[in-house]
Amino acid sequence: MGLCAGALVLTALAPSASAQGRLDARYEASLAGIPVGKGAWTIDISEDSFSASASGGTSGLLKAFTGGSGTGAAQGRVVNGALVSTNYAASTTTSKKTEAIHMVLANGNVKEYGIDPVPPVDPDRLPVTDAHRRGVYDPMTGAMLRVPGTADPLTPEACRAGAAIFDGRMRYDLTLDFKRMETVRAEKGYQGPVLVCAVYFSPVAGYIPDRAVIKYLAAQRHIEIAFAPVAGTRILVPFWMKIPTPLGPAMLEATQFITQATPPRVAKTQ
Repeated sequence: MGLCAGALVLTALAPSASAQGRLDARYEASLAGIPVGKGAWTIDISEDSFSASASGGTSGLLKAFTGGSGTGAAQGRVVNGALVSTNYAASTTTSKKTEAIHMVLANGNVKEYGIDPVPPVDPDRLPVTDAHRRGVYDPMTGAMLRVPGTADPLTPEACRAGAAIFDGRMRYDLTLDFKRMETVRAEKGYQGPVLVCAVYFSPVAGYIPDRAVIKYLAAQRHIEIAFAPVAGTRILVPFWMKIPTPLGPAMLEATQFITQATPPRVAKTQ
């Protein structure tokens, strides 16, 4: 369920001055208050490029029953302050199998992608067309909310956005809407305001309509995500995410959120 792994995101593209910053974050996942997983996310944004990588796995009681782990990474260019992905890769490993997804993108269009091993054809899965793979974000780049302008990025307007996401298998739309402002305190690192947005999920293609989890997520009106700033940039990234489930609330929350602006590169002189 890539949606729960951190793909609930939107990116708003807009010209701005160059900015640079880094993030080193650690997250814990819980279900009905019971720890079920841990993960890490690092982001490096320079004047003309960016990279992001994440890893995580099950923990606690869940690990004994459904042990699994996953990784994800994206790289790309910074164009007029906007993050433009060029490569995305993700892999998941369980006791039964390992699966890897890769994508090559250019200006929001998927030029190449694949899943290894190739999954069997399911006649019930709605096909993804070439049109579905144009004007999209990969899930990792999509996890970084771009805020235009020069004022404080933590404003209600930042939530009023939408984007198309393609994760290598499924194409879906995400829409954000402003809910409220809150204050958070990580065990290590960031403490301060966050922007809480409602998130609405709309599947488009590459999914099986009768699958219960898809129906559940599409009907949800109480998914929330809190965004915190990456220092030195106008990028906001998830600090916590809450998804109601029949078993209780699913929660992904940062325990460490260390972010700092990085100094601009100085041109070499003779």
